Amino acid sequence: MPSEALTVDQLDEKALLGRIFPRLGPDTALLGPGDDAAVIAAPDGRTVISIDTLVQDADFRLLWPSGYRTTGFDVGWKCVAQNVSDIRAMGAVPTSLVVSLTLPGSTEVAWVEELAAGLAAGIDSLAFERCSVVGGDLGRGSQIVVTAAVTGDLEGRNPVLRSGARPGDVLAHIGSLGLAAGGLAVLESNVDMANPGDSEDHVLAVLAMAQCRPRPPRTGAGPEAAIAGATAMLDVSDGLVRDAGRIARASGMAIDLDAGYLASRAEQLAPAAARLGADPLAWVLGGGEDHGLLATFPPDAVLPEGFVRIGEVTDGAGVTFGGEAPPAIGWDHFAG
Repeated sequence: MPSEALTVDQLDEKALLGRIFPRLGPDTALLGPGDDAAVIAAPDGRTVISIDTLVQDADFRLLWPSGYRTTGFDVGWKCVAQNVSDIRAMGAVPTSLVVSLTLPGSTEVAWVEELAAGLAAGIDSLAFERCSVVGGDLGRGSQIVVTAAVTGDLEGRNPVLRSGARPGDVLAHIGSLGLAAGGLAVLESNVDMANPGDSEDHVLAVLAMAQCRPRPPRTGAGPEAAIAGATAMLDVSDGLVRDAGRIARASGMAIDLDAGYLASRAEQLAPAAARLGADPLAWVLGGGEDHGLLATFPPDAVLPEGFVRIGEVTDGAGVTFGGEAPPAIGWDHFAG
């Protein structure tokens, strides 16, 4: 039987790991995969740690209504993107990932090999050289689930929390807004995306890839924000309004978003949104998974390269949009 037709249930665990490990790239740990646990360096004396999960049919579909088939590479890349973004949102740099993989027996081995390649490519493009996959777990289940725990190093800096925003602080953002949400709308539509690379509608194809393989801002953006004096920071994963609300709530403050600037960002997406019968402002305000960084800075701070002012911190509570209630909120895993 050809290699690409092999399924997981035709290999034992050792053989499957033998397909995965060579594709994970260089090992940067003091002790990497192969033992009961890994050993990683912690020169700062503190370790930042986070965890995230991608679940089939909740976080991705193997086959979308548009005809796009999610590749293992997509899921591996996205796993890295969402995890390293949480680390840099603390002002740290990623140092390792431990990946737990649950697979149905019918999963093609080639798909798993692609996932390993996506993990390696994501680390190479989105993380510093200190980071690698240092271990994990394999299990059998009824659907694909990819969970990764990521560690990070503060390099002597204090962590940037959500709770430090103060009245008069500037709210700034770096990264994309609304692209991944637009991509989700494309993938869920009847627009043919079976081969997005060959699509005549380049803009919609770009949006689809922003959902499948998000490109967060450079990993150094988080540490640069910390050095520049960021008072609060987080990764925008569930939508700008919802995540700004998390800073406001943790800090006991209010945040007012710059309606003019954000409307101009939405206008750039308007032609694509019109094709899909969607509201581009809802994508910008309520769409997550672009994994940009949202941070507050003292009013006299020089914003690091790439950060753009999108609002301000004031006394009060909650989030407003040009002084009014925002027209979109964002994603909640349980409320929808």
